[in-house]
Amino acid sequence: MGQREKETIKLTEKEEELIRAIRNYQKSFPNGYPQLLYYIQQLVDELTDLP
Repeated sequence: MGQREKETIKLTEKEEELIRAIRNYQKSFPNGYPQLLYYIQQLVDELTDLP
């Protein structure tokens, strides 16, 4: 396979927060699992809310 070219993209604060929450999702099981899942869903809702 060929080498992929890296692309740098700028993220908003909310997008960065969502990525961090998703990365920590499995680490939180079982203690923080339900709260973190709810938080991730809230962030997705905020990011996909159309004006």
